[in-house]
Amino acid sequence: MPLVTLRSVLRASLKGNYAVGSFNFFGLENVQGIIKGAANLKAPVIVQASPGAVKHMGEKAICGMVAGLADESGVPVVLHLDHATDYDFICRCIDNGFTSVMIDASRKSLHENIDITSRVVDYASRRGVSVEAELGKVGGSEEEIKVEDKDAYFTNPEDVVTFVKATGIDALAIAVGTIHGFYKSEPKLDFNRIAAIRSLSDIPLVLHGGTGIPDYDLTRAISLGVNKINVGTELWLVGYGNTLKKYASMMPDNSDPRKVMEQVREACMHIVEEKITVFGSVGKA
Repeated sequence: MPLVTLRSVLRASLKGNYAVGSFNFFGLENVQGIIKGAANLKAPVIVQASPGAVKHMGEKAICGMVAGLADESGVPVVLHLDHATDYDFICRCIDNGFTSVMIDASRKSLHENIDITSRVVDYASRRGVSVEAELGKVGGSEEEIKVEDKDAYFTNPEDVVTFVKATGIDALAIAVGTIHGFYKSEPKLDFNRIAAIRSLSDIPLVLHGGTGIPDYDLTRAISLGVNKINVGTELWLVGYGNTLKKYASMMPDNSDPRKVMEQVREACMHIVEEKITVFGSVGKA
C-alpha cells in the first residue's frame, strides 16, 4: 500500500473514536518493528522522524525506505516529520516524499505561529501533504526544542478556533499536561481542557509525550477527543537502546550483528502492539 496522509487516517479516527499511534524511528530495524507491529494488528500507523533523525539518515533515504516497507505492509502508513521549525527544511522533506509534516512554532506569539504555520500549509497542501501544528507549549525536551516546566503553558481553548480557521491545518498538538521524555512524577492531564477544546473544534487532536502516561489516562483522553498519540522515548530508550546494550553485551567475537538488530526490531514491534491495543486502533486499517 502506498504511503498515505495524516489527514486520511485521522479523519477516520475522529469518526471512529480511537487514536492512531505515531512512533518515532531512528533506523531501519526499529521502523521495521513499528510497521510490523501495526501490520500484525491490522492497524493504521504513523511513523515519524525528528529533524535530527532525518539529517542523520537523509531525506531521500528515509522516504525510499519507509515507502518500500509501507508497500509491503498492507496497512495505511503515514510518513511524518516531527517537531520541525525550519521552513526550508520542511519543504525539502515534502519534496522528497514525506506525506505529513509538523511545523512547531509554539514558542512564537499566536500571530507569528499563525503566519509561519499558514506558509507551511500553503506549500504542503498544494502537494497533497498534511500539516500538524502546536498551540501551547508542551514541556520537556525534543532535540533542539527544550521547554522548562516554568515556561510550559496549556493550550487556550479559545485560541484553537482562531488558529485552526486561520491556518487550515489538518491536526493540532495541544498542551494539556504531558511532557516529552520520561515523567519525574505521575502526569496530571487536564481532561476538562481536552473536552473544552473538542467542544469548540472538530480538528483532530494530538497528544505529545505519550511515554509514561498510564493506559487509563490515555483511554480517557481518547474518549474525550484525542486522535493521535506520539510515542518516542520508550522506543528510543527501551525498544532500541536497552535492547541493543543487552544483546550486544552477550555477543561472542566474530558474531553476526544482525542477530542483535533482530532483537531491536522485535522489541519495538512489541511496544507498538501494546500501544496500538490501548489506542483502540486494532483492525482499523
